[in-house]
Amino acid sequence: MAQKLFIGGLAFSTPTERLRELFSQIEGVQSVTIVTDRDTGQSRGFGFVEVASTEAANDAIAKLNGVQLDGRTLRVEVSTPSAPRDGGFRSRSGGAGRGRW
Repeated sequence: MAQKLFIGGLAFSTPTERLRELFSQIEGVQSVTIVTDRDTGQSRGFGFVEVASTEAANDAIAKLNGVQLDGRTLRVEVSTPSAPRDGGFRSRSGGAGRGRW
């Protein structure tokens, strides 16, 4: 079963290809993504790597957690799903976007 890894501590200048190159030593890498700001396109300093199995994920964590890349120490851990967002502004009165002003 595929496993998603969170990669924290990336330098803002680290390109996706550099991260992909680092993870090439791990068997079964399926995708590499660096998260960027939607307005500026600049890296937000973290990303995700999807690997084919739990064993590959454990291998990546053992080999790459704490490794230096572009002057920064990487944090590699299993990604946990984030809480769902409600998708909109709500005032205290419960109206969807209708404030008292």
